[in-house]
This record gives sequence, C-alpha cells and structure tokens, in this order.
Amino acid sequence: MTKRSRVFTTIAAAVAVTLGLSGCVPWFLPEAAPSTSTPTGENVESGLDPFYSQVLDWTDCDDGMQCSTATVPLDWDDPAAGEAELALVRQVATGDRIGSLLVNPGGPGGSGYDFVKDSVDYATDAALQKRFDIVGFDPRGVGRSSPVSCYDPAEMDDYLYGLTTADRGTDAWIAEQEASSAGFAEACADKTGALLGEVDTESAARDLDLLRAVLGDAQLNYLGFSYGTFLGATYAELYPDKVGRLVLDGALDPATSNFEVTATQAQGFESALRAYLTDCLAGTDCPFDGTVDDAMATIRALLDSVDANPITASDGRQLGANALLTAIIYPLYQATAWQYLSDMFDTVLQGSADGAMQFADAYNGRNATGTYADNSTEAFMAINCVDYAYDDDPAAMRAQAAEIEALAPTIGTYMAYGDISCANWPYAFTGEREEIHAAGAAPILVVGTTNDPATPYVWAQSLAKQLDSGQLVTYEGEGHTAYNKSNSCVNDAVDDYLIDGTVPTADPMC
Repeated sequence: MTKRSRVFTTIAAAVAVTLGLSGCVPWFLPEAAPSTSTPTGENVESGLDPFYSQVLDWTDCDDGMQCSTATVPLDWDDPAAGEAELALVRQVATGDRIGSLLVNPGGPGGSGYDFVKDSVDYATDAALQKRFDIVGFDPRGVGRSSPVSCYDPAEMDDYLYGLTTADRGTDAWIAEQEASSAGFAEACADKTGALLGEVDTESAARDLDLLRAVLGDAQLNYLGFSYGTFLGATYAELYPDKVGRLVLDGALDPATSNFEVTATQAQGFESALRAYLTDCLAGTDCPFDGTVDDAMATIRALLDSVDANPITASDGRQLGANALLTAIIYPLYQATAWQYLSDMFDTVLQGSADGAMQFADAYNGRNATGTYADNSTEAFMAINCVDYAYDDDPAAMRAQAAEIEALAPTIGTYMAYGDISCANWPYAFTGEREEIHAAGAAPILVVGTTNDPATPYVWAQSLAKQLDSGQLVTYEGEGHTAYNKSNSCVNDAVDDYLIDGTVPTADPMC
C-alpha cells in the first residue's frame, strides 16, 4: 500500500521555522507609539483611493504587541468587486525609529502575524527592533487574514495521511491521486468562494504596496524569507520606485517552472541529507553504519518499505513513504535539528511510527488533538496552484519522475508527480514565469546559503543576477535561510543595509 497525500509540488513551501522555535518579546510598549496610522496620501486611481487612504487603528495585543486589520481589494483589476482583510501585528521601535519593516516568513501560507507575534527575536535582532516597527502580516488567503478554507480536520487527515492500494506511478495510482486532488479543489472552491482565484503572488505584492502606504512609509522596507523572497521580488518589479531596503533571504528563482523547482529541491534535500549523515556517522549514537552511501541506501530502502507496508502509529494512523519523507525533511531545514532526525530514524528503524508522525504533524500544522493550527496547507496549495503552470499528462510526469530520481536517487521518487495536485485547480495560472529585473529599483540584498535544502543556493545566485540592483550575500553553511541564525557576518551585512543603507561592495562570503 502507498500513502495518498498531497504530492510535493514545492517543498520550499515550508515556513522558515524549525524545531524548538520560540522567541521572546519585550513586555513594554513605548509611549511614543501612535494608536492610529497616518497614510502617505499619495495619488492613486480613484477606485483605489478608499483603500490607500484608510487609517489603521492599532490595539494592544499580548506581550506588548499592537494589532490591526487592513482592507484590500479582492480583485485588484476591479476594486469595486469586493474586499479582503489582512491581519497585522507590530512591535514598535524601541529607539530612534526609521519606519516600518514588513516581515514575511515564507510558505506560501506561512503566517507573518504569528512569526512576529510569537518569535520576533527569531525573525529580527535587537538592532533592527530598535530602529524599526517590526510588522508581521498574513497575506491574502492566509491565517487570520481572509483565508482559504477547504477541509475539516478529519478530511484533512485523510487528504494528508490516507492510504491507497495502487502502486506508486501506475495509472491506477495516478487516477486515485487525481480524485483526491479534485475533491480537495472542489472543497476549496465551495468554502472559499471568489477569493480562491485572487490569492496569486502578484495580488499579494499589490497588497504589500497598500500596507506600505497606510503605514505611512514612502518606500517599502522589507525582510522576506524563502517564498517571501518571491513576494518581495514581485513587489520590486511592480513598484521599483517604491523600493526602500529589501532583504530577500533564501531566494526562489522567479523564472523556474514547477518541475524545475521540484527537481532542484530534490537535489537540495538530498545534499542536506548527505551532510546530515556525514555529521551523524562521524559522531556517536548514529542510527546508521558504514559509509554515507550505505546510509543513503538504507534510507531509500526504508522509504520503499513503508511505501509498500506502512507502519501503524499508536493513534491508528499509518506511516507511508510521503509522511516519512515529510518527517525527514522537517528537521533538515536547520542543522541544529539533526540530532532530532537521528532520534526519529532510530525509532522508525525499530518499527515505530510515532516519532515520524510527530515530525510530519509538525510540518503539516496538525495538533496532537487531531485539529490543525492554521490553514497553511490550504493556503500553500491555493497560492502555488495559481502561481505555476501544471501538466498531469502521465507520460510527461513519468519522464519527469525519472529525471528527478536520477538527480536525487534516495528521495527523488517520492517528490515526483507534483503536477497532479494543481493540474485541475478551479483557477489556472495564466501568466509566464519570467526573470525579475526591477529596473530602476534601489539596491536589493539577496542572501543565499550554500547548502540550503529548501531554496538551493543557485536560486539566490540567479535572483541576484536577474535584479538590476541585486547584491548577493553568501553564507557558506547549512540550513534554510541565514539571517539571525548563521553568523555575525550575515547579520552585520543585513543590519548595516537595513539601518544605514550600506550596500556591500562585493559578496562578503560569510
């Protein structure tokens, strides 16, 4: 039996949060913080004026934060067609304020609201918090903003963890995957309505400009991680004259297709898995023996085994190959979590599914009670489905699967066939995946990690070259994204740029 799950379309979708993520926030609220915003008052099209001129009312939240809600056009091409809401949270500057710094953690589907409210010290350091109001927001379709809604928890469990008897890659397996995806898409359309067709990244970037204006900033200052780099780069392409200081950490290449994303990520996670095994085998209490190649072969055999014969967890759910791959990928995002990965492998090799299910649940936002903490899965699918083109022709998918497996022999098979999930989505992608140049924009900082598994380094190199004013900052290390989690070289480059506008004259190779 094989597990029926959403087949991986773009695993970069995971938010830039890892095991044990927590943050501290200050208990105080500086007296100078205004309770309402002062919009910039700039001239816009008449239909957009009510949106750009709105005043944000800030109310006190827990832990010294302030919260508010902004209203945006549901359809930017027809502002009179309806509205959507965006949830905002901010920590006001603790010192001499420059302006607002909007933060996006990635996804798509990651909550910038939760990222700032719960983990502001993970998102930014004290230097940025002193000079900027740190603003988190949930993009359209996400979390506390007007959300994409599809399944109740039991239905989501079946969608993510259910099993099918067909062999992976066969016509029968493809048919069952298509039926599962069609049912999910239909539920999303029924429960979400017109918003489902308006959650594309370009619309979210237009929302970002509205937020800039109603916050009172003449130019956008922005810190985007992972998918947030695509959102930031899209903004720069649409509004180059409004670019203030943009940091894009863990970059996506805007010009890549869905297949290219999956193939490159498969290589990235395979490389990270080898790095983990190199470290594991050099230490003690490693659950593997022999060489790195021997251990990689063991992991592939383990994936194949649970694909054919899933392991039953103590709660009755069954661990198949896709859930196990999710469990493997989750701690690969940061090298500090590798020991947890060893513990998980040890339990699965002994025939227990519980540890792996806990990791898969954490990735999927599933609570121990069987409820889901947020709508990140729904938002992830909805945004990706309208941001990329898909083709579920069996012959084409099988050819691509063979190519992905050749690039990533251990995990590639289980990252293939991603087009099934979105090929019959109610709203199709109609644009082109093209390079972003943002001609005329102020300098933009692109940060890339050399062995980033989720957003491989080649994407950061590519985006920095595409942008007319891009400057690459390389972190030579492991893990997904680098700012505030790598070294002082990266932190200093980012802080000096955001606070003082200092652009490195060359890549500092941190």
